Amino acid sequence: MTTVLVYPVLSLLILSFVESCYIPDSLQVVSPQTIPVGYQVTKVEAVGCDPKTLRFTVEDPSFTIQSNGVIVALSPVSVATRGRTFSVRAQDNSGPGSEMEVHLVCSTKQETNENGQVILKRTKRRWSPPPINILENDAGPFPKFLETIVSDSDVQHDVYYTIAGRGANLDPAGIFTLKSDDGTLYVHKTLDREMIAQYTLTINALDKVSHQPRDLPLDIVVKVDDVNDNAPEFLGKLEFTVLEQSLAEVVGKVNATDKDDPETDHVRIRYRLLDGLDIFHIHADTGVISTISKKLDRETKETHMVTIELRDLKGGHGCLSSTATATITLKDINDNPPTFTQSSYKTTVPENESDKLILRIPVNDKDLKDTPNWISKFVITKGNENGNFRIATDPKTNDGLLYVAKPLNYETTKKVMLEISAQNQEKLVGASAEWMSVPVEVAVTDVDEGPEFLPPTVRYVVQENLPNGTVIGMYKAIDPETNSSVGILYYKVSDPGSWVGVNSNTGELTVTNTIDRESPLVQDGTYNITVKAVDATSKSGIGTVVLVIEDENDNKPTIPKELTLCKKPDGSLNSLVVVAEDNDASPFSSPFTYSMPAKHDGNWEVSSYNGTAAMLKQKQALPLGLHKVSFIVKDMQGNGGTQTTTVRICQCTNGACMKRGRSIELGPLGILTLLLPLFLLLLLCLLLLSTCTTKLEKIPLGDEGYSKGILIPSNTEAPGDEVDSLAFHSTSLEHGVKDSLKGSVVNTGWLGNKSTSTIGGHSMHENGYQQSIGLKAMNTHSMSSRKFDHYGQHFDTMGSQRLNMNGMDYDQYAMDNNLARTWKTHDLYLKQKLAVMGGERDERYAGDIMHSYDYEGNESVHGSVGCCSEYGDKENLDFLNTLGPKFKTLGEVCTKR
Repeated sequence: MTTVLVYPVLSLLILSFVESCYIPDSLQVVSPQTIPVGYQVTKVEAVGCDPKTLRFTVEDPSFTIQSNGVIVALSPVSVATRGRTFSVRAQDNSGPGSEMEVHLVCSTKQETNENGQVILKRTKRRWSPPPINILENDAGPFPKFLETIVSDSDVQHDVYYTIAGRGANLDPAGIFTLKSDDGTLYVHKTLDREMIAQYTLTINALDKVSHQPRDLPLDIVVKVDDVNDNAPEFLGKLEFTVLEQSLAEVVGKVNATDKDDPETDHVRIRYRLLDGLDIFHIHADTGVISTISKKLDRETKETHMVTIELRDLKGGHGCLSSTATATITLKDINDNPPTFTQSSYKTTVPENESDKLILRIPVNDKDLKDTPNWISKFVITKGNENGNFRIATDPKTNDGLLYVAKPLNYETTKKVMLEISAQNQEKLVGASAEWMSVPVEVAVTDVDEGPEFLPPTVRYVVQENLPNGTVIGMYKAIDPETNSSVGILYYKVSDPGSWVGVNSNTGELTVTNTIDRESPLVQDGTYNITVKAVDATSKSGIGTVVLVIEDENDNKPTIPKELTLCKKPDGSLNSLVVVAEDNDASPFSSPFTYSMPAKHDGNWEVSSYNGTAAMLKQKQALPLGLHKVSFIVKDMQGNGGTQTTTVRICQCTNGACMKRGRSIELGPLGILTLLLPLFLLLLLCLLLLSTCTTKLEKIPLGDEGYSKGILIPSNTEAPGDEVDSLAFHSTSLEHGVKDSLKGSVVNTGWLGNKSTSTIGGHSMHENGYQQSIGLKAMNTHSMSSRKFDHYGQHFDTMGSQRLNMNGMDYDQYAMDNNLARTWKTHDLYLKQKLAVMGGERDERYAGDIMHSYDYEGNESVHGSVGCCSEYGDKENLDFLNTLGPKFKTLGEVCTKR
């Protein structure tokens, strides 16, 4: 398939195209199905290329291309039915170069030789037309003829043509059309290169009858030639910073772009400044802005606005341009030192003042505020050799603050001349700029001061043990205003040991008590005294007297009062170290000498161990215990004597004597042994508690043979409780007493083996009357006779005779002393119980309320009932007959109403 160029309008474009290195866009080559190694596929012909700089490249690694354009197979290549395609590129130094697609087509009919090998035949190379160039923005008229495409098969076959590709049947469709009968190609719209720079159209020649391809597809490339229709544009922000007063310093780079063809001068941009040319410069090709003057002063103008112009076509005729404003901000440098608002300063300060603000020094600084270039730093350069002043910076106002650091003395210094320099935290930039200084005059004003001791501290060397009244020295003060000591009085402020006296008028120091260097008041051989001087205006000053006390040999070496010597288990002799102490200092102290007295028991010997210690050794075995040992100890000057100590010889454990009778650790059995008595005591308490409670057992009293009274055994120790009325029967009360008495006399006698209590002088045994009325047996031995005397109890006897228990002999009225004590105990307990029960409101005591019974009044012929009434004859029971009415009254007390 060939193409025919039919219009001369494109001749100029073709001519310019030929001037550059060119190869056809496509080439179809018939090849065998298997291409062997070294097989020459075809030769590429380049047009308009410089042979010296021409370079061929092939993208398929199975092939290589020689410098003369011959394509050679590097490895066996199999060509499929559809063929194989790869690209070849040719380029020299004159331009961008050209690219060609090589289509390998397998031949269907292959001739072979007599050996069966395929005979390769070289085919005629097919010519491919050059690209069709169209100017963008072409206004028409449309449709506009571009080119006629004719197939070689048109000679032998009746064919028609079809077109496909982007711009034809693909989006954007309808730009290009092709007449099917004659192959005429048209364009129908204005093209924009910035939208699509190149179109590739595929042309096919088909048989009109069979509609089968009669030729290989042909690709037609339509290139849209650029027109300078886009002005250059700025990229990014046009904001830059640079240090002030900088020369030939890069400010920044202006970035720009152009949408036109990058291979043309349409994008060759030139930069230009429209203002600020006296300060800044911009490179025409790179767009780099730099400074050309040192006149950039931030304090004068901080921000500069400059206009920048962009022009394409290298700024030539017909170029397009754009402008924009760039902001250049100057950064501060410390090119301005702080300046004082005055040329000099004056201030005053009272003498003896310290750490006080005396002057504020304001300054001005043109540099950027609150930066190290602006923050002030003040330095006193002259006049502060003694360190009396200091200066600081106020962080808010940036002023200098002058303080007096140490007190000044008006009498010695009446005026001070200072020189103060104002600087910055950052170093000063610029050869002409220097730090500034200002003079400051400080006048010291006089203040009426108290006396001053000169010197403030005085030292005197004294010997210890000086006699009282010895003059140590003189310590006087002077008035700074008069420089005189007249009228000044002296007093002690501090003298811990009261060793020194101070003459109030003259300041003379004398010894008032014994000075002892070994006293705890002395530290490192010195003793301090504080003295106060007071003038006529009551102003005072303080001075210190330091006594340096020289030592005397007034102390003897001493040894401990008691020492311990451990006895060796094998019985061998042992020894111990004795250390002596001497409060004196050298040469009145160690080294000490040790020796035994001329007369000693021979049990010990002593020898020097070191400067302060001695070795005390046994010379013979001694028993355990305390032993007195004497030996002589003397200091370096021979001052000392015989020292006696007590040596305790003992058995030791871990170097200490074992204590006798020391506690032995108890095991579990030991602990149980100690706790066993406690358990037994607890059981005994529980037994006593159960014994002291009254049984709820009710015993009815029979009325057999007794009508005048009841004798009930009362020597029970069982617990008691409420008295139930059923325990007594009113109809047989007297008989019950007789029966009880009879049973008591017959069975147990008056005094049996059991502890007994008596009523009416007779014995009452267990389970008798005492148990019924709720009396608890008491241990009479636990109550002393003094307690009985305290209550002053009286027992009524038979026949209204009273027995005084406080002064009478109990043996006269009872069989023995225990019987009388039992009666006394029962009487005391009965009164206490009745008093409690008389005030008890609980319902359970409703039937047991006490009533007065010990006195019946004058009308009674029987009188009061007594415990031991007419106890005369133990064997006579006739007294029971007289107990009837009175005993019934007593019985009614214990019955419910």
